[in-house]
Amino acid sequence: MGANASIPVDSDNPPMKLRLGDIPESCVALVLSYLDPPEIYKLARLNRAFRAASSADFIWESKLPSNYRYIVDNLLHDDYFAKLGKKDIYASLCRSVSFHGGNKEIWLDKKTGGFCLSISSKALTITGIDDRRYWNHIPTDESRFQTIAYLQQIWWLEVNGEFEFQFPAGTYSLLFRLQLGKVTKRLGRRVCNTENVHGWDIKPVQFQLTTPEGQHKVRRCFLENQGNWAFYHVGDFVVEDPKELKKIKFSMTQIDCTHTKGGLCVDSVLVCPINVGKKYVMLGH
Repeated sequence: MGANASIPVDSDNPPMKLRLGDIPESCVALVLSYLDPPEIYKLARLNRAFRAASSADFIWESKLPSNYRYIVDNLLHDDYFAKLGKKDIYASLCRSVSFHGGNKEIWLDKKTGGFCLSISSKALTITGIDDRRYWNHIPTDESRFQTIAYLQQIWWLEVNGEFEFQFPAGTYSLLFRLQLGKVTKRLGRRVCNTENVHGWDIKPVQFQLTTPEGQHKVRRCFLENQGNWAFYHVGDFVVEDPKELKKIKFSMTQIDCTHTKGGLCVDSVLVCPINVGKKYVMLGH
């Protein structure tokens, strides 16, 4: 008896097997809250219970960046977004939000949920940009803004920019997206003309980043890798107060007037979490 006793089984009424759909929705939602967004989306496809549980606001409240209210209130300006659930707001931010006349975009990195900001060349202050002897704006599908600034030739290269935005706390990288050579399409194929590329191997380009509280980064490097887009890392800055408007100034210069330089495409400036920035630099596009 005791430990050796067996529990009788009614062969006419065998015990029921639990299925995934039998798990209480609240329990499923609690489990999902510990997962990353890509994993949540995958599990939501299992059945109705998981799909319903995946829409719980408390799950996505923790996935949204701390500045999402700032984004909704200051950039979206739409009652439609104010009525959305947290999951739909997250999905909208992953698809990117355009502002400043379409010359700036923000989005959440789909894999990490990191907050990213991109600034078009049209939102930068470029010396000589209005003189077609030096610069031209060229339409292209290789830019998220569908346009780039192309440098024919110049003695004095100076590109400046600044922005003010509310960022979640963390460390961010600022990068220029550049290419040596002018891309065209020939018979449907990508062709990059590098005949006009010159002057970048004589003296390095200087990149700078500054903040009002004294963060200052300077980097000098030669521009290389003709015919391919590359991200050039300017520097990193730290955001400690997520409620503070962070003001950043940055620049790219090559002002040695002993020689001309040309054949450069300036697409945009990217600001993103430092771990995301490393991936962009490594991938190069």
